[in-house]
Amino acid sequence: MCGIAGIFHCGTIKPVDPARVERMCDVLAHRGPDGSGVWTAPGVALGHRRLSIIDIEGSPQPMLTPDERVAIVFNGEIYNYRELRRDLIALGEQFRTDGDTEVILAAWRRWGPDCVRRLDGMFAFAIYDNGERTLFLARDRFGVKPLFLAYLADGSLAFASELKGLLAHPLLRRDVDPLAIEDYMTWGYVPDHRSILKGVEKLPAAHTLLLRHNSAVPEPQRYWDISFADRHKGSERDLEAELLHRLKLGVSSRMVADVPLGAFLSGGVDSSTVVAMMAEEAREPVRTCSIGFDVASADETSYAERVAELFGTSHAARTVSADQFDSIDAVAGMFDEPFADASALPTWRVCQLARESVTVALSGDGADEALAGYRRQVFHAHEERVRSLIPQALREKALAPLGEAWPKADWLPRPLRFKSTLHSLSGTGPQGYARGLSVTPPEVRLGLYSDALARQIGDYRGETALIERMASAPARSGLDAAQYADLTFWLPGDILTKVDRTSMAVSLEAREPLLDHHLVEFCARLPEGMRVKGGQGKWLLKKAMERYLPKDILYRPKQGFVTPIAEWFRGPLADKARGISRGSALARTDWFDNARLSAVAEDHIAGRSDHGRLLWQLVMLDRSLARLGISV
Repeated sequence: MCGIAGIFHCGTIKPVDPARVERMCDVLAHRGPDGSGVWTAPGVALGHRRLSIIDIEGSPQPMLTPDERVAIVFNGEIYNYRELRRDLIALGEQFRTDGDTEVILAAWRRWGPDCVRRLDGMFAFAIYDNGERTLFLARDRFGVKPLFLAYLADGSLAFASELKGLLAHPLLRRDVDPLAIEDYMTWGYVPDHRSILKGVEKLPAAHTLLLRHNSAVPEPQRYWDISFADRHKGSERDLEAELLHRLKLGVSSRMVADVPLGAFLSGGVDSSTVVAMMAEEAREPVRTCSIGFDVASADETSYAERVAELFGTSHAARTVSADQFDSIDAVAGMFDEPFADASALPTWRVCQLARESVTVALSGDGADEALAGYRRQVFHAHEERVRSLIPQALREKALAPLGEAWPKADWLPRPLRFKSTLHSLSGTGPQGYARGLSVTPPEVRLGLYSDALARQIGDYRGETALIERMASAPARSGLDAAQYADLTFWLPGDILTKVDRTSMAVSLEAREPLLDHHLVEFCARLPEGMRVKGGQGKWLLKKAMERYLPKDILYRPKQGFVTPIAEWFRGPLADKARGISRGSALARTDWFDNARLSAVAEDHIAGRSDHGRLLWQLVMLDRSLARLGISV
């Protein structure tokens, strides 16, 4: 795992000051504390910070081919690099190292831009080809590894693994994109199709970008997509056996490392599945770690301990206080852009614990998206059946007004929140799912905007991108479309961003075996009834794992990390809630109606309403602005 940065002159070829790229890399030192380097040629410079995982001594970067024609900086891991290496040797390629970086170089020389189709892994890399005078940028299929881009006033493109790398460039302007504020208030993060700063972009997951000197900048090209359009044919028994086979391959391929390796273990289905597969493969006890909370309702350590005992792992656990609000500034600094998923705090804590004994940790991320493990997906499948029975015109006429009139009850489980359910059913499937997935509904956030911000946003709505993605998804059903949106929108923007930044903040490499793209492709073709059955999501996975895990582990309600933000804002963070509307960086922006922000804070503190998530969004936006020092 590493951090990369670079500069490429798209127009007139100009010298690049290596010290400038070195500064961009220095702020990424947490991503790669084991080594650094900068390489330059006319019109280009590539920089790298290394966290040594494979071929520790033999694969420094930037790496060049023996003829010095091609150079690469690479962040990530290629899990099939040994197989590719054998194939390339058979084609006449020669290697000087035992790592995966040189395999990418050889694959580029042999196959050009199509090399990415052969790579199985998580990656963001930049290749400069002196012969072709091109810069090739690539990002992995699911967006596990990030890559930020900025087109600058001097005609150059700057890129970096994190926004802070670009912020180290003196020509980067710090002007906020008002549409990004609407996106952030909708989702709690800035999705991959936008950045908090104007002029900054993110290379989308499963895309490449090929740049040439003195040529117009092309659009990124998609090289892979996930399709739910087909269905497997076969018995339940055969598909269960195939799923287990692919699970084992996904896990075993991600256990290759020349440094200590372990796993996160929450005691839930996904992480327990990964640990079970690791235990079968490993010759020594698997190292596992989990954190618990001093609040019993949020603590899962007893389940993790049961799984650890079942598979004889070397288990480490730590109990932390649920009151982690003193870490707000540290978390804001990890993400650069505003990020309001409060589970980032406990995720960071478990990464800290893991880093005490390992350098690589496998996680269970991805199964919920691929196999319909979220309750919202199950609810959506039920709602789609209702929509199919009632014409849309009737739903719009009858249910929309009823939804407006129904009292709000956020404290109830979602199926009993009739207001949100009625709102959802009154629209199309994509509209309903987008509304359910969003953090702050449009009528709430639009009511907080100032007239100035409302004019800048115009008719743009944050939900639109997800609605359009679902409407055009390669899918057969509403559940398919919802999973497609989760895999291509929610997963890279929220879940993978959270894990990448919190793990890299402590120089830990996190790997996601359940996002092996062959495994996800298999899951996407499963009949809908093998993903959701009897109200259970991830049905076939749970059925397959019954031979490994107790039923109370497999079928207990999904919990996840819980952060008591509502209680914080009625207690130790009450002053921060009040401060949002006066004296804060956010209050000085003229984006929000400060009187309305004050009313939100006071209503929450007094217990009249639950605005905990909204207040957390606003505080994290304020902290992000303060740290970035961006103009408004």
